[in-house]
Amino acid sequence: MVISISVVLLLLILAVLFLRNGGLRFTHALVCCLLGFCLAGSSVAPTISRGIAATADVVSGVRP
Repeated sequence: MVISISVVLLLLILAVLFLRNGGLRFTHALVCCLLGFCLAGSSVAPTISRGIAATADVVSGVRP
């Protein structure tokens, strides 16, 4: 749960930065949000969730 909230916040911050810099138009951001909602309700959602969790495990295990 914490990882998914962190990912959502990171993506929200990136979207706001892109919108402010003009690299991402409002319609593009809307399409990205709709795609996210559609993916969350699809059968691919558990696979995406496991992939994000596995990536987070790998990143958290890296020692600088």
